[in-house]
Amino acid sequence: MVVLMIAAICFSFNSFILLRSGDDPVPVSPSRQRPGNSKEGYLYLTTGDYLRSGIPLSLFKMGFGKSAINYLNRDSLNKDIPYDYTVVHAPNGEPVVAPNCMQCHAQVFEGKLVIGLGNSTIDFSHGQKMDPKNAAAAERLLKKMDPQKYEAAEPFLRVVKGIGGQLHTEVRGVNTADRLAALLASHRDPKTFRWSDQPMLEVSPEVIPTDVPAWWMLKKKNAMFYNGFGRGDFGRFLMASNLLTVNDTTESREVDARFNDVLAYINSIQPPRYPNPVNRALVKQGGILFVQNCSRCHGSYGKGGEYPNLLIPESEIRTDSLLYKSNYQSYQFVTWFNSSWFAQGEHPARLEPFDGYIAPPLDGIWLTAPYLHNGSVPDMETLLNSKERPGYWSRDFENPVYDYDKLGWKYSKRDSSRGTTVYNTKLPGYGNYGHRYGDKMNSKERKAIIEYLKTL
Repeated sequence: MVVLMIAAICFSFNSFILLRSGDDPVPVSPSRQRPGNSKEGYLYLTTGDYLRSGIPLSLFKMGFGKSAINYLNRDSLNKDIPYDYTVVHAPNGEPVVAPNCMQCHAQVFEGKLVIGLGNSTIDFSHGQKMDPKNAAAAERLLKKMDPQKYEAAEPFLRVVKGIGGQLHTEVRGVNTADRLAALLASHRDPKTFRWSDQPMLEVSPEVIPTDVPAWWMLKKKNAMFYNGFGRGDFGRFLMASNLLTVNDTTESREVDARFNDVLAYINSIQPPRYPNPVNRALVKQGGILFVQNCSRCHGSYGKGGEYPNLLIPESEIRTDSLLYKSNYQSYQFVTWFNSSWFAQGEHPARLEPFDGYIAPPLDGIWLTAPYLHNGSVPDMETLLNSKERPGYWSRDFENPVYDYDKLGWKYSKRDSSRGTTVYNTKLPGYGNYGHRYGDKMNSKERKAIIEYLKTL
């Protein structure tokens, strides 16, 4: 084990040196992925037991009631459960309600659930998600009233108590997934995944926000995550949520055997089409401008289109750097992963840090606002004109309205930060600077490019 740890440390150190050199874009080579069955993947994603602990069903219904709409058309025990939760049976047979992947990777848009759309309305700003106080209260109640239900819920409750209070964001609409991964790793043995109440790794106190990328982009990508450091088998990264409740790697192997199907389903998702008429003359003009100004990094589209899978150095992109500098380059986290169960076996995964971010494919870009890796830019119009990006802005989370012309949520500029519904770009990790390529265009050219982007 000592040899493995030394090898992993050397690999991580060499990766840091290799990928930090130079200012030119760095192409990412593809990794072999396991084939799978997309239909089976959808069923496992929406009803599967990749998490095997949660809130006892009776307690969940007492606190949440019944879901008003059955977006997934699920039956049996899941019929009345919100789409982002799933009823599963714990190892002792008790039905429990566990969060599923659609907590982050689905969103209701104008009355319809769009699976694969990153959830830009989620709220980590008040500690409602994974509240340790609620977990402790549930633990006391279940221990006293129903030991069988407590046994089923205990793996979930201990994790919430251990890390739930460390997932607080400054504003609503951004995600803490990367922070969650680092915290879970800090409490898990890398070889066995056994839980330790005391953290074994030091995790930075900073909570760096992210926007959730659309799943339908993944089929084109040779690497996962915003800085492209997720290499190897994608299924291993997709199943990492299993760390939330897993007891040991025996369970992880069972879950892993199903996530090739989940990846197949994700790769089958097509981006929603822009629903309104477009100006064909502007689309043609915008397409030419796009090829001249954008396709080098973001690829070409339509018949024969190609996506280049390029990592763009920070010295070039100049967007907020705290995400790739946080746990993406945490020496301890990278070493933990590259020496863990995830990096072993016939289809291993690994982490390769990089100083910068990957230029994503733009399929379905019209629906994926807000923009940049931290969701700091409210619409495409301001993404392409950095001088107009608001320092403080807010949107209506209760009754959101989408701007189909500017491609983004309708928002209001603010003169200061007032509460957690106002996005404050002055905060560390929340900056809206960089990616200034549209500044050299005039307003008519930017409008033409936006019209073209509606067709992707």
